[in-house]
Amino acid sequence: MSLFLRVTDATVRSGDRTRLDAVSIDVRPGRVHTLIGANGSGKSTLLTVIAGELGVESGRVEIVDNGEPTRTWSDYSARDAARLRSLLAQDTPVAFAYSVADVIRWGRLAWRGQPEQRDDESIITEEISANHLGHLVDRRITELSGGERARVHLARVLAQRAPLLLLDEADATLDLAGQAYLDAAVQRRRIAGDAIVLISHDLTRVADLADEVTMLKDGRVLAAGSVTQTMTASVLSEAYGVTVEVREVDGSLLVSRH
Repeated sequence: MSLFLRVTDATVRSGDRTRLDAVSIDVRPGRVHTLIGANGSGKSTLLTVIAGELGVESGRVEIVDNGEPTRTWSDYSARDAARLRSLLAQDTPVAFAYSVADVIRWGRLAWRGQPEQRDDESIITEEISANHLGHLVDRRITELSGGERARVHLARVLAQRAPLLLLDEADATLDLAGQAYLDAAVQRRRIAGDAIVLISHDLTRVADLADEVTMLKDGRVLAAGSVTQTMTASVLSEAYGVTVEVREVDGSLLVSRH
């Protein structure tokens, strides 16, 4: 499945505050597009606009699926949209003591009644293994640490097998092993042809993962393009309001506060 999404001049306001100001972004299959910027710069707002969870005051979000005519999220039912995009938000509370296996199984609900439902168990098993959750499958999610819960929810959205994968600070509570599992999952879905949009504050890891970067400041696009075009010391320093140093070591960019 090939899914292309384009956001054009998206503006979102909350009262007197402009959360996004004429922001444009293209999301392409088989590419990792990273959103970076300081807290409050508009990253999560843009991700929810991309997901169709938040409407825009002006501008447009357009989807082309398998070469079909251009559509908007309002053209899809909730279940149809869930088969096209999966969103892992910053906070995914689960108040009841569901098992880890049950939570991951939720990712397959959108495929109920579809031919793809026959793949449910094999996909769930695959994601449990890939995210190293086999020892936790019978545990209650309410008993897990924050990092363990994050890995379970990552497995859930990966099990959804939507061609547009949206991750909002999925690495925020992960330890080094969890980050490695996340990075491997992103690479697997990129190779499978999915379009991936992720938010992270770990700029060194972002530089290794990203094909494209959109840097936001105060709800506007400060820079957009490849890693080398956008993640320069001067642009990052402007975005974050502190002096940032960027060094290349063994072909990788290392980003640090000066």
